[in-house]
Amino acid sequence: MKKNIIKLVFVLLIGVVIYYFLLPPINLSSPLFWGYALLLLGLYLSLLSFSIDKKGDILITNRKQKKKFPILWGGYILLLLIPFVLLFIGSPLFNAKAYANRIDVLDADFKEDIEGVNFDALPLLDKDSSMKLGDRVMGQMTDLVSQFTVSDLYTQINYKDEIVRVTPLEYASVIKYFTNHKEGVKGYILVNSVTGKANLVKLDKGMQYMPSALFSKDLYRHLRFSYPTKIFGSASFEIDNEGKPYWIIPTYKYTFIGLRKEVNGVVILDPVTGESEFYKVKDVPTWVDHVYPADLIIDQVDNHGVYKNGFFNSIFGQKGVIVTTEGYNYTVRDDDVYLYTGITSVTNDESILGFIMSNLRTKETKFYSASGAKEESARKSAEGKVQQMSYTSTFPLLINLNEKPTYFLSLKDNAGLVKMYAFVDVEDYQNVVVTDASLGIEEAANNYLKDAPLVNKSDEEITITIKEIKTAILDGLTYYYLIDTEDNYYKVSIKVAPNFLPFMREEEEIKISYRTGEIREITKIHTK
Repeated sequence: MKKNIIKLVFVLLIGVVIYYFLLPPINLSSPLFWGYALLLLGLYLSLLSFSIDKKGDILITNRKQKKKFPILWGGYILLLLIPFVLLFIGSPLFNAKAYANRIDVLDADFKEDIEGVNFDALPLLDKDSSMKLGDRVMGQMTDLVSQFTVSDLYTQINYKDEIVRVTPLEYASVIKYFTNHKEGVKGYILVNSVTGKANLVKLDKGMQYMPSALFSKDLYRHLRFSYPTKIFGSASFEIDNEGKPYWIIPTYKYTFIGLRKEVNGVVILDPVTGESEFYKVKDVPTWVDHVYPADLIIDQVDNHGVYKNGFFNSIFGQKGVIVTTEGYNYTVRDDDVYLYTGITSVTNDESILGFIMSNLRTKETKFYSASGAKEESARKSAEGKVQQMSYTSTFPLLINLNEKPTYFLSLKDNAGLVKMYAFVDVEDYQNVVVTDASLGIEEAANNYLKDAPLVNKSDEEITITIKEIKTAILDGLTYYYLIDTEDNYYKVSIKVAPNFLPFMREEEEIKISYRTGEIREITKIHTK
């Protein structure tokens, strides 16, 4: 008995060491917990059942153990089989409807639901470009660059009505942790995705609880000891409306063991103090943008498209079986971050049937029907336009341009600098126009639209009486300058109404849409 107690204590000590590094949740639905528990149980049974003699041979311990051997190990094998049996019982073979219903996908109308693009709030920089800007800012901080590195998280969020990417600094190495851990991590990088402005935000008090920290200050170890039963997802780094940093960690629940993963809450952790609070999904503060991870949304949308007509249909008939395309991107609407990706037939990899947009805070997901080119086809089409320059394209942003779904892409040189903008028609990916980025995004849009001028829903619509007309040619394009009877000034390109503008007369009354400014820019002339 004494020997058995010693063996048990030994196994428990091994378990403590493994737990400290592996950090499994004490949760029966977690595959990691089952692996941890079965490993320790197997080790204990081995110590009970076997011994090593002086010759180094492995022997069954004694006669009593010989009799118990089949029972002990038979029970252990049964325990080993439990996860596999549950995986089989809980598989889509028997639960196709449950897999299909993991997410609600609502049909919606693109023109009615998606507002016209606002170029002042269009993220022109992708993650790679943001990383290069962040590294450049860090390289200018001589007091920090030798001690810290920049994390590659670069979470896209909506901050004070601006689209930004934010990422923390991290300890450069184990040695740098020991020399800096008392003061903590000094700050984070903030990159404006629209303007490209990047800066280092220094904190009054350093962040202590980080993925690169050690011992009790390690982020995930601190979380595990605070919430031993929670199943954690990957942490994202965000800032609140006052610029205070937080770690946002989704928590999961499983059906059976490791099946049909779903977010059931979020832990918000202050990296400076280590204080944290768990929120149910419905109670998460509105400033948090990333509650549902993108890969989970994609998995659930794929399950919905594959299994909605049953398991066997997904393999044999494949009637109505649809999946997401390769890759996705983010956009911002109404202070929330949305994921979008194309939807294609499982039997057709060349085109899309439409696309989905999913709110990463609420998981509200809508499908917009729009047949056309996949995102990768749009990328290749844009790169092909300037193949002599060897520019690479960002992943397309889907925008509403003149009430039509349109791909917008930035073309970058080898240094990661944006050199050109490209617009690609979703319905016809061969209709692509690229414009030098130095001319500005709106000029690039008008260059693409040509005779179909850019119109925003926010444009004001009025009727004016022309008092005076002047013309000027700029960069080979004719512009008309008008003064109305109220002494307001207007500017309009010949592209807006090429068959009307040359025949305008003074004292004529016309109905227009325009953007406000010192000189009002006419975006549309409503001719009869």
